[in-house]
Amino acid sequence: MKVAVLQTAYLGMSSNRLDYYLRACKLKDVKLLLLGEYVLNRFFKELEKTPLSMIKEQSSHQIKNLKELAKRYELTIVAPLVTIQKEKAYKNVAIFSPKKTQYYLQQILIDYKHWNEKKFFANPAECLKPPVTFMIDNVKFGVIGGFELHFNYFFDQFYKKNVDVVLLPTVSTFDSNQRWREILKTRAYLGNHYILRANRIGEYLDKKTKWNFYGESMCVDPNGKIDSILADKEELLICDIDKEYVKECKKAWGFRATVNGRRICE
Repeated sequence: MKVAVLQTAYLGMSSNRLDYYLRACKLKDVKLLLLGEYVLNRFFKELEKTPLSMIKEQSSHQIKNLKELAKRYELTIVAPLVTIQKEKAYKNVAIFSPKKTQYYLQQILIDYKHWNEKKFFANPAECLKPPVTFMIDNVKFGVIGGFELHFNYFFDQFYKKNVDVVLLPTVSTFDSNQRWREILKTRAYLGNHYILRANRIGEYLDKKTKWNFYGESMCVDPNGKIDSILADKEELLICDIDKEYVKECKKAWGFRATVNGRRICE
C-alpha cells in the first residue's frame, strides 16, 4: 500500500495547494495522506492571540474542504485540527475518509511555560483512553498527537491492537532533530510497526525567540530503519507499507511471542 506525507507550512484557507498534491497522490494510487500539526490552523502561539470565532470559522471551512477532497480523490486524509465547541478550543486529529469523518481528541498536551497547550485547550485530562485505530485494505493504522510519542501508554495500546502503522503529525522545533530521529526509530523497532511522521516547516518569530520548524518528515520501518526522509522544504513523500514485512519483523525479533501468555505478578 502507498501512503504519503505532505510536508508544508500553514496552508491558509485556499485548498489549491492541497488539491495539487492530492491529484499527485491519486496518480500514484496513494491510499492515505498525513499532514503535520498547525498546517490547517496557524501555529499555536498565533492561535493564543486569535479570537475563538475566527478559529471556528477557519476550521469549519477546512473541515468542509477536506471532506470534499477525501471523496473526490477517494483516499483518507489525516490532519490535526482545532475545533471550537461552546466557546472552548479543542485539539484534535481528524480522519477524513471518503465515507466518514472521525476525530481523535489529543489526550496529553504540552504544558511548558513557553508553550502551554494544556492551559489553552479544553481537552479533558481525567483518564487516558485508547487512541483511535482504523483499517484501510487490511492495514491497521493508529493515530496520536505528536507530543504523545513520549508516553509508553499509547504504544502499549498499539501493541495490544496489533497496529501496522502509527501516524504521527508533529510540529517539532528548537534543534530537536536528532532526539526525534532516535525516539522514532526506537519506537518503530520495539513495536515492529511503521511510523509515518509529518512535521511542519516554516518559522514563527516572537519578541525573544525564533521557532524554526525543520521538517524531516519520514517513514520509519518496523525494523527501526528510516526508510525515507525529507529535508526542510515543502515536499510530498510517498512510501510503501508492506504488511508482510511487518509480520516478518515481528516473527524475527519475537518480542510479542516472548511475552504472550505470561501473567503479570503483583
